[in-house]
Amino acid sequence: MRRLLTAAIAGLLPATSAMADPVMGGRANIVVQPEPPSLMLGLVQNAPTQMVAGNIYEGLLRYDTKLNPMPSLAKSWEISEDGLTYTFHLEDGVKWHDGTPFSSADVVFTADVFLRESHPRFRAVLAHVESITAPDDNTVVFKLKSAFGPFLNAFEVGSMPIVPKHVYEGTDFATNPANNTPIGTGPFKLDEWSKGSYIKLVKNADYWDEGKPYLDEIYWHVIPDAASRAVAFETGQVDILPGGSIENFDVPRITALENTCSTESGWEFFGPQSWVWMNNRQGPTASKEFRQAIMYAIDRDFVRDALWNGMGKVSTGPFAGSTRFYDASIAPFSYDPEKAKELVKASGYDGEVLEFVPMPYGETWMRLAEVIKQNLSDIGVNVDIVSTDVAGWNKRLSDWDFDLSTTYLFQYGDPALGVARTYISSNIAKGSPWNNVAGYSNPDIDALFEKGAGTINTDERAAAYTEVQRKLAEDVPVGWLLDMGFPTITRCNVKDLITTGIGVNDGFKNAYIEK
Repeated sequence: MRRLLTAAIAGLLPATSAMADPVMGGRANIVVQPEPPSLMLGLVQNAPTQMVAGNIYEGLLRYDTKLNPMPSLAKSWEISEDGLTYTFHLEDGVKWHDGTPFSSADVVFTADVFLRESHPRFRAVLAHVESITAPDDNTVVFKLKSAFGPFLNAFEVGSMPIVPKHVYEGTDFATNPANNTPIGTGPFKLDEWSKGSYIKLVKNADYWDEGKPYLDEIYWHVIPDAASRAVAFETGQVDILPGGSIENFDVPRITALENTCSTESGWEFFGPQSWVWMNNRQGPTASKEFRQAIMYAIDRDFVRDALWNGMGKVSTGPFAGSTRFYDASIAPFSYDPEKAKELVKASGYDGEVLEFVPMPYGETWMRLAEVIKQNLSDIGVNVDIVSTDVAGWNKRLSDWDFDLSTTYLFQYGDPALGVARTYISSNIAKGSPWNNVAGYSNPDIDALFEKGAGTINTDERAAAYTEVQRKLAEDVPVGWLLDMGFPTITRCNVKDLITTGIGVNDGFKNAYIEK
């Protein structure tokens, strides 16, 4: 017997602006930076590529800002009682941009062939899949090897962009000429790409979601310099600044302009969280008391207010507030230098100098390093900031050659998809800056993360992850700073631009420009 989990679709659709009638036509002028290296989302998953190509390609599902699944190419879905079989029913009448009909064969090819080879993050999800079959043209069945709780959260366009089988089957995916002229099922098609200047997308007149999109075209302006991007908005050259387009210190000035709106929504799925890496293997940071002292020593309210202009929230632990199973009852670390001093003394710290290798991602991050150094100096901890470029920073972290560092990572909506990787001992691997770089190892944590991922019972998952958060908050393997806020800034007549948990990365099918 199957348990029908298909959502009450109408109830999950994003709310529109007071149900106003969308306006047809017009162009959205928007910044993209840096320029994407490619728009073939199945091969390249960096942020600029996804931001543009999220209009060209589609996933089986979308997710609202509460991370509830919504229909996309799959109009409904079912999960078997044992949590091992996921059946997706596809939309009717969908066509690729070249006019070829879309079918379940495209989904099977994408997941079982193309993405298994090309997509490192989705390939990890597919490791739980035993088979993918298509009983008819509009149905796809995923059968899992064992229950995997977050499976239904892995089908957004960035994780699983559906690619055309008739274009890629039997070819070298990396050199296929279609990579330069991407063919998707999405609401917009690539019209022109002038390298170094702009990317122009035009409306897909045969789009399956009748009546959409409302815009005629999207014009992505490639503007390398942050100050110039701010000027482009001020002068009316662009109407939309995606999160991170301008320097933090420019945000208050730009958002104060007339007819300017901003929102921090649209990042809920990613849950970007910044923290201080602490090398758990050696030196003072191998001590739990010392790591706890660092948490009490850093004035994170000041960091948020002075460096990030009040954007984001002070993190309370290892789960960002938008991530599933976040437990708000976990007591956060307060700014308490006196308590930090007591813990430093208890740790046996003897005054040695710690090497702090900050993330070299711009001026704000360097200011952050200076603040942290000052906070630690205030409690008697000596820190030497070691500046480097991105390649050098990657190498220092990959080689575990640091005492302290800074970073921010995405959590992808579910602890099994974006949180566990940082704390489980099986993900300690020299040579990568994106795994358990801190070297934290705790068999209890390993078991709890495995328990949370290995069931679809929500109560059991919540219990496991609550225990994870409590134990990690005690051990402090890394120093959590902020659940980061990235404001998207627009003219106020740009409507319904952000309607899901991945914001502007999800395509502009609902967006319109009010006259």
